[in-house]
Amino acid sequence: MIALLEAHRAGLLKRQHWLPNIVSGAIVGVVALPLAMAFAIASGAKPEQGLYTAIVAGLLVSVFGGSRLQIAGPTGAFIVILSGITARYGIDGLQIATLMAGVILLLLGLAKLGGIIKFIPAPVIVGFTAGIGVIIWVGQWKDFFGLPAVAGTHFHEKLWHLLQVLPQLHLSTTALALTGLLLVLLTPRVPGMQRVPGPLVALVGVTLLQALCQFEGVATIGSAFGGIPQTLPQLQLPQLSVARIIELLGPAFTIAMLGAIESLLSAVVADGMAGTRHNANQELIGQGLANAIVPFFGGFAATGAIARTATNIRNGGTSPLSGIVHALTLVLVVLVLAPLAIHVPLAALAAILFVVAWNMSEARHFAQMVRRAPRADVVILLTTFCLTVFADLVVAVNIGVILATLHFLRRMASSVEVRAASGEALDQDLAAEGLVTPPPGVLVYTIDGPFFFGAVENFERALANTHTDPRILIIRLRWVPFIDITALQTLEGVIDELHSRGVRVMLSGANDRVQGKLERAGIIERIGASHNFKTFDAALARCNALLRQDPAPATESPVVLSNGMAVMPETGPLVR
Repeated sequence: MIALLEAHRAGLLKRQHWLPNIVSGAIVGVVALPLAMAFAIASGAKPEQGLYTAIVAGLLVSVFGGSRLQIAGPTGAFIVILSGITARYGIDGLQIATLMAGVILLLLGLAKLGGIIKFIPAPVIVGFTAGIGVIIWVGQWKDFFGLPAVAGTHFHEKLWHLLQVLPQLHLSTTALALTGLLLVLLTPRVPGMQRVPGPLVALVGVTLLQALCQFEGVATIGSAFGGIPQTLPQLQLPQLSVARIIELLGPAFTIAMLGAIESLLSAVVADGMAGTRHNANQELIGQGLANAIVPFFGGFAATGAIARTATNIRNGGTSPLSGIVHALTLVLVVLVLAPLAIHVPLAALAAILFVVAWNMSEARHFAQMVRRAPRADVVILLTTFCLTVFADLVVAVNIGVILATLHFLRRMASSVEVRAASGEALDQDLAAEGLVTPPPGVLVYTIDGPFFFGAVENFERALANTHTDPRILIIRLRWVPFIDITALQTLEGVIDELHSRGVRVMLSGANDRVQGKLERAGIIERIGASHNFKTFDAALARCNALLRQDPAPATESPVVLSNGMAVMPETGPLVR
């Protein structure tokens, strides 16, 4: 359900709820002001484009999203991807890729694929967010220290060149940046200032210093971009073409993938803080609409912002009204305060991004995971982190997910037991038939766990341990929740092999889902419907009937040992 309609049905849009949501929305709008400009500049766009993105995307996600508390806009997680797209394809290419990403997100939501994102493992998420934090931090050295532009495509090249020119730092720029950094960090610790946004204090404080002192050589929004227009965004149409769409298909999928992950993570955080429950598919639809529309108003990619969403909740936001007010607050800022932006030093925005990068890195959580997580998860974490920093975010996430999936499949396969049945459970089933051991010539095997391609080797190895062919083999499927085509093909081959050696095969206990697959695969037809049973008792009764019709020497019957091996006894097993 659309969060706005849900809030209306819950009575959260009634007049008594207006004030806390208006106050929270105004505070979040103030917090979003420096962040939107900083993220835009770091992404290769103009500062006003960051504000336009926060206004349009923030409004649309609040109205059409699946979380009543979500605040959307430019985010730090996008910086690495968007700056690379802008450098290669230009700002118009970034906007076209954003439009395409919006359509992809919209389709994902309509196809109800929102739940898939939750299966990305924690080591992958922590690894790539920490890697993004490192890249953002190093990427802001130029503006923080007032360094000359450096060349280099890859992270290690840029880092090496930055280290080489670091002695050329601009003292006034560095002093302003350090002042801004201290203001961001210390403002929440000052009594009575806990609810005042540190980034806003840093932005205003450092801007006033530069406006009053006019330090030479300090780059500002005015010197770098000519200021911010005192107007609302105008409708503009991206220059679309088939060739351009094909060229930007890869970047669009990258934006969509990261946007989906970031927005749904933010919605989960909001649920944990406020006790709400978001609709993942509707959230993707809202994010898709926002990203598909925002390029027409000069903006670029947006997603759910975890820090701003948390600020919204902490300040009393309870409905999408706070997100709408957040967008309107930014509209007022653009219309009233835009001329003052010419004095904002880029160093102040770099200081704010230093803190954003630290928060994104989750350094303490990262170190804790390295110390305490299982070894395989640590390998996945470090692999994803290193690939994010030194290779590419998409490559990092893909390889991280693949490694996590392979590790999971290995653990799943090792947990599936295929064994010759023994123990108390089998004794109880035999006692129901008046038996104390399996009937002569009968061997029972149990499959415990999902019978899928990863467990096929266990099945084949277990059967290979049966050194003497029984007359009848019962395969118990009672504890098999599902079966895949690889297992079905393997089972078919085993049945054919055993039939060729004169061994009857019976199946028992398959659930309805597994039974349907066995029938569609022709397994039931292969063994005969009279050899497929709902219960193990029925299978044992059928074995007894067959053996009475065609008795065999007791010495041909294997005995099931506790270690899962089948051997020939010296005397026949005890029956009734």
